[in-house]
Amino acid sequence: MSETVVSIRGLVKKYKEITALDGLSLEIKEGEVFGLLGPNGSGKTTTISCLLSLLEYNSGEIEIFGKPMTPVSYDIKRDIGIIMQNVAVFEELTVFENIDYFCGLYIKDKKTREKYVEEAIEFVGLSDFKKFYPKKLSGGLLRRLNIACGIAHKPKLIILDEPTVAVDPQSRNKILEGIEELNRAGATVIYTSHYMEEVEQICTRIAIMDKGKKIAEGTTAELKKMIKNTETISIEVRELSEDIMKQMSELPHVYKAEQKESKLYIYCSGGKHNLIRVLNVLQEHDISFGRVYSELPSLNDVFLEITGKALRDKEE
Repeated sequence: MSETVVSIRGLVKKYKEITALDGLSLEIKEGEVFGLLGPNGSGKTTTISCLLSLLEYNSGEIEIFGKPMTPVSYDIKRDIGIIMQNVAVFEELTVFENIDYFCGLYIKDKKTREKYVEEAIEFVGLSDFKKFYPKKLSGGLLRRLNIACGIAHKPKLIILDEPTVAVDPQSRNKILEGIEELNRAGATVIYTSHYMEEVEQICTRIAIMDKGKKIAEGTTAELKKMIKNTETISIEVRELSEDIMKQMSELPHVYKAEQKESKLYIYCSGGKHNLIRVLNVLQEHDISFGRVYSELPSLNDVFLEITGKALRDKEE
């Protein structure tokens, strides 16, 4: 059975009248890629700041690697790598010098450090850019440099806060592949992102937060079982009469039927052969139609139903 790497129990953080974290509890096991999701203002960044002892909190307990986490827990911090949303590198240092500097905060032996730095450079695909200064790098390459600075000392726990924001598809794929490789090599990962397809691709378990509380937790498959929607059918078709729409909405397992522009949307909860029944109604009334899609719920559907919000709602 995997050991617990991160344990958060009953965490409360208040800013005057605002409660940023309201009794939050989380457990992250060794070897997980743990997704932390929530709309803006849900408390994700506050959670990470408390986890790293960068913020004082009102009550609760935080343990990392089985030990209480405090501002002076340097033995714990040595085994943590942090890659935050805002790129944090030195403009006056080259790619190599930046990674060497951050690695040197943890690894004092020069030969070991040089080996680690070279491995980090190769890992993020910056071998051709070692002597470049950050201002000469594209946004995607700059993100890769930021990651290399955070992982060069080979941490056991890696925290990535939206590492793929505003990067090109090639760099995004390189970053995601890198995270999976780090995980296979033994690192436990905490990952936050606004890109649901990324979370669905790499995370083994996910917690959804809202208003400082954990409101759902589980694997992608487990989370999808928590919502009403199990299938969404969309069909390109001319506007249908009220009687036909009523007939659609009364089909078995259909809980909602609506038309938007030139598309019919049928939302189902459970059941089999839902698409066949919908097409039978159209055939009965001799109604021609275009493209037909039947989609299972995505992680984004789960998020919207559970929180009632789009992930990029501007609430902060």
